[in-house]
Amino acid sequence: MAKLYFRYGTMDSAKTLNLLAVAHNYRKQGKRCVLMKPKLDERFGTTAIRSRSGLEAEADFLLADDDDLPLAELGDLDCVLVDEAQFLPARIIDQLRDLTVDHDVPVICYGLRTDFRAELFAGARRLFELADSIEEVKVTCYYCGRKAVFNLRLLDGEPIFEGPQIDLGADEKYVPVCWRHYRDSRRRWQAKACEP
Repeated sequence: MAKLYFRYGTMDSAKTLNLLAVAHNYRKQGKRCVLMKPKLDERFGTTAIRSRSGLEAEADFLLADDDDLPLAELGDLDCVLVDEAQFLPARIIDQLRDLTVDHDVPVICYGLRTDFRAELFAGARRLFELADSIEEVKVTCYYCGRKAVFNLRLLDGEPIFEGPQIDLGADEKYVPVCWRHYRDSRRRWQAKACEP
C-alpha cells in the first residue's frame, strides 16, 4: 500500500527544493507525478512552485479550501507532491490519505509545522494525525548554529507575535530560529508591549 508522507521544517529549510528534486527524479525515470499547492500561495505567481534557490516548476493543481480532489484523475499516477501543505484544510488532507489507500498512489506533502506563534497549522495538524511517515527537514538558526524549530515573523526587521496566522512572505518576513532565540525574542516583544 502507498504511503502518506509529511516532510516538515521551518522556513528556509529547503522543503520546496526537495519537492522539486523529487519531481525531477520521478519524471526523469518516465514516471507520472503531479505537483499541487494551495491556491492562496501566490508569492511567486498563481501556479509557480519556486524554491529560494531559484528552481521552479508549475503546479498541476491549485487547491482551494472548498475544492475536492479529482481522485479519479489522480488514480493512475506514480506520485503526488504537495507544496505548502500546512495551508490545506483537514478535509483535503483526508482526501490525500484516501488517494494512498484507494488508488495506491504515494503522496508526499511538504510544509511548515507551526506558525510564527508556535501553533500548529490545520493542515500540519491533520498530517501529524494521518501520515505514515513524518520526516523533519532541518536547518540551523538564523542567529546561531543550533537547530531551528520555529519561524520568527519580522516587521521592519523586528520580531512580532501578533497578526493573522497566514501572512505570506519569504526572507523579508520570516527567519528560522532555535528555541532560545524564539523565546528571547518573544520576551523582548512582550516587555516592549507592556511599556507605557
